[in-house]
Amino acid sequence: MKRDEELIALCRELIRRPSVSGEEKAAAEFLRHAMPDLGYHHAEIDRYGSVLGCIRGSRPGPAVLLDGHIDTVPAGDPALWTHDPFAGEIRGDRLYGRGTSDMKGSVAAMVLAAARFARNAGGDFAGTIWVSCSVQEERFEGVTCREIARLARPDYVIVGEATGAALNIGQRGRAEVVVETRGVSCHSANPEKGVNAVYHMAELIGALRGLPPPEHPLLGRGILELTDIVSAPYPGASVVPALCRATFDRRLLPGETPESVLAPIREAAAGLKARLPRLDVDVSLSRGSSVCWTGETLEAERFFPAWVLPEDHPLVQGALRGLRAAGVDAPLSHYAFCTNASSFCGELGIPTVGFGPSREDLAHTADEYIEIGQLEQACRGFQGILRGLTTD
Repeated sequence: MKRDEELIALCRELIRRPSVSGEEKAAAEFLRHAMPDLGYHHAEIDRYGSVLGCIRGSRPGPAVLLDGHIDTVPAGDPALWTHDPFAGEIRGDRLYGRGTSDMKGSVAAMVLAAARFARNAGGDFAGTIWVSCSVQEERFEGVTCREIARLARPDYVIVGEATGAALNIGQRGRAEVVVETRGVSCHSANPEKGVNAVYHMAELIGALRGLPPPEHPLLGRGILELTDIVSAPYPGASVVPALCRATFDRRLLPGETPESVLAPIREAAAGLKARLPRLDVDVSLSRGSSVCWTGETLEAERFFPAWVLPEDHPLVQGALRGLRAAGVDAPLSHYAFCTNASSFCGELGIPTVGFGPSREDLAHTADEYIEIGQLEQACRGFQGILRGLTTD
């Protein structure tokens, strides 16, 4: 069967433009110029560096946004790759390169799908189609999407992260919880004169491991997992540490808030005070900042909410109808990881689903690839979703 050379070429052009978070300029400017050539009525780059393209239908209807991020994680050690991460090499049915699965393949499919749908319809459809090629997702899931949502004002959002051609109707969110214990420094030859912050942290970690995780019937457990720990001063050089800082990854469930997430950790710390009267603990959410390629600085608390959409929601049913009409028999599923939908649906309340090519486990790997057959299927699927949501 003949391959979709236009789609493959667009994906390869994106792969050949490295775009780690904060350095997406080349990929963004390429897409900004490509959209009008494909028939978009308008394309712009917003203040954070995301690309936003628009195609208007001939009749009133919903604003439908397709979103995919163009930033990637670094390629890492070149010795681990057997294919150049930025060449867009094809071997059999696989297209290799950093970002093929996460998620430049999906972005290419979205950009072309919107243009093809509008062209095939002769512009006669209800509503407006928006395609956002967002930045900084790998560092701040959804934070730059607040600006995209403000500009596009979408009624529905389709996030194109990998689903293996399933239609995802939910995801767990993510928070970074920081726990600090403070002690008193002294010479390690006389430890009784101080308070070792690491020993107190060890006690607290044990208490936190006993906390029962919340559960959701679709999304599973809201886990709390220790991801790093550091003491100060470091190196100690015969000094009892006066500070210990641990970071926990907390996977969020629908309805959870910063207060509800931090409260059990604070209660566990308070429960230790009877046995450790000199325990001094601070519990908070991590904050981060990152400079965008446009020069704007992102600053945000690392709390990205969970979301779930009911199966009978009009977006879910319209997307399923369109996918099946396009020959994509998409089962309902959910994401195991965090996406930009944390902002669109979890924070802003905009109905959102996920649909995209490839597999979750190929993201961030050496020799990352996407199967060309799945890339082509996704492009057809996106067109089907648009048909299902904009056809009277």
